[in-house]
Amino acid sequence: MALGMALGGPQHHQRGYSDEEEILRRRNEELEKELKEILEREKKVREEIEKTKERLIVVEEAEERLCFQLGEQEAESFYQARAYHVEIRSLKEQLSQARKLIQSATALKDQP
Repeated sequence: MALGMALGGPQHHQRGYSDEEEILRRRNEELEKELKEILEREKKVREEIEKTKERLIVVEEAEERLCFQLGEQEAESFYQARAYHVEIRSLKEQLSQARKLIQSATALKDQP
């Protein structure tokens, strides 16, 4: 196909461009438009990546705080369990002594 026919005839020449120059000029405009759109999309993607990084930092900091709090709770639970275990031993010992005392009192009472 002839260049003049691709452009719709010689009446579409602007500013004295030849057919080939006109085609190249239009193609250049198309490429510049595509480049502008691509750069705009890239800018939006970069902004979204930056926002995602910021959210990730917030999430990581929250995770660190939660892990620290969990560690504190685990330590507190351990010490409470130890204290309860000591208390249970003490109560068992008191119960054992009370039973012995009751048995002694019962034995003395049953003696003639």
